[in-house]
Amino acid sequence: MIDLELLPQEELEALSDAGREVMLCTRVLAKTGDTMVGELLRGAGPFYEWRHYPSNDVYDPEYHAQYYYHAHPPEERVDGEHGHFHTFLRPLGMPEGVKPLDLPDLKPDPDGNDALCHLVGISMDKAGRPIRLFTTNRWVTGETWYAAADAVRMLDGFVIDHARPSWPLNRWITALMRLYRPLVVQLLQQRDATIAQWQQDHPDTNAYEDRALEVTSEAYVSVEEHISRVELAMRRLRRRQREKRGVA
Repeated sequence: MIDLELLPQEELEALSDAGREVMLCTRVLAKTGDTMVGELLRGAGPFYEWRHYPSNDVYDPEYHAQYYYHAHPPEERVDGEHGHFHTFLRPLGMPEGVKPLDLPDLKPDPDGNDALCHLVGISMDKAGRPIRLFTTNRWVTGETWYAAADAVRMLDGFVIDHARPSWPLNRWITALMRLYRPLVVQLLQQRDATIAQWQQDHPDTNAYEDRALEVTSEAYVSVEEHISRVELAMRRLRRRQREKRGVA
C-alpha cells in the first residue's frame, strides 16, 4: 500500500480533486440508476465477449487519449468482474522525447500516431464499480512497448475531453486515472520488472509475445476507501502545517 502521507502537497491535492470528480460523476449517474459501464452499453444490443465497446473505441483527437471496454469469457475473469477498460495514449499526445523501446521486432509507425502505449486496465464489477487495476504484456493489446519511466510521463496526458459516448463517463475515467496515479506508477514499474524476470527465466522465448504471460501487475482497489485515505492524508498534512506555524 502506498503511503499517501509521503506525497508532496501538490500531488495530494490533485488526488483529492480527482476523488471529488470521480464521486460527482458517480453520484450524477446513480440518481437515474445508471453506471459507468451502462453508459457504454446503452443501445448497444446484446453484450458480446471480446467485442469493443464502443465499436470504434473512444478517442480524443486533441489529447490523443483512447479507451475501450470489453469482457473475456467468464472463466477468464477475476472474481466479481463484469469486464474492463483498457486505456491508451497515442504518440501525438505523448511528452517530448518519449520513444518506444528499441526492441528487435519494433514495428514502423508510418503515420506517426499508431505506436500507442497501453497505460492500465480497469476491471469493473457487475454494479459498475472499479475493483482492480492491472497492466498487461505487449501481445494482449497489440501495443508498442515503452519503458515504464516513459509510460509514467504519459499518465497526465490521458484526458478525454468530449461528450461521446458519455460526458460523465469521460470525466470519470479521466479523473480515475488521476486519483490512482501513484498506484499506476507502481504497477508500471512492476510490469517492467515482471517482463525482465520472465525473459531471464525463459531465455528462449520473446517475453513480450509469450502467451503464458498475460497480466504483468495488478492491485485490487476500492474507490471509496482510497478517497478516504486521501482525505485523511490531507487532514493530517493541514494539521502538521498548522502545528509548524504554531497554530492550535
